[in-house]
Amino acid sequence: MNVELGPKRLELLHELVPAATVVAFIINPANPNAPSQTREVQAAAGALGIRLHVLHASSDRELEAAFGALRELRAAAVLIGADPFFNSESQLLATLTRRHAIPTAYQYREFAAAGGLMSYGGSLTDSYRQAGIYAGRILAGAKPGDLPVQQSTKVELIVNLATAKALGVSVPLPLIGRADEVIE
Repeated sequence: MNVELGPKRLELLHELVPAATVVAFIINPANPNAPSQTREVQAAAGALGIRLHVLHASSDRELEAAFGALRELRAAAVLIGADPFFNSESQLLATLTRRHAIPTAYQYREFAAAGGLMSYGGSLTDSYRQAGIYAGRILAGAKPGDLPVQQSTKVELIVNLATAKALGVSVPLPLIGRADEVIE
């Protein structure tokens, strides 16, 4: 689901930083979903009047290089694509966000909790809860092949006000009101 939420993440980032007419989109080129994510986010950027720079990163060093290129590209904000590698690098991504003083959005709460500006994506807690329910049914004797396929549909918006203040970003009250969690 987080792959499909890229355009909405861009829209929310644009709501947070409306003056950002140039945005960098960091994507892992090794991810098979990278081409479709890129097309969807480029289409959303065009609709919002945003010039999008697509940057590739599949290692810590390439992430640091991508953030290092932002000033030259005149990017005023960063959107990070959905990818398992990036999931494991929430702390590094948040550190790079603060070091380069750039508003950045990603998919999971862990990013915002680590100091990133905003996250918008599927709830890991809800996914784990559903996995526990499935495991409980199987332990109670249900055959796995008889259980319906289910996907978490809970989406969370997390805003880190401390990071917003450090970046000089004024978070609109309607966005704060829609947030599932506000980190202060």
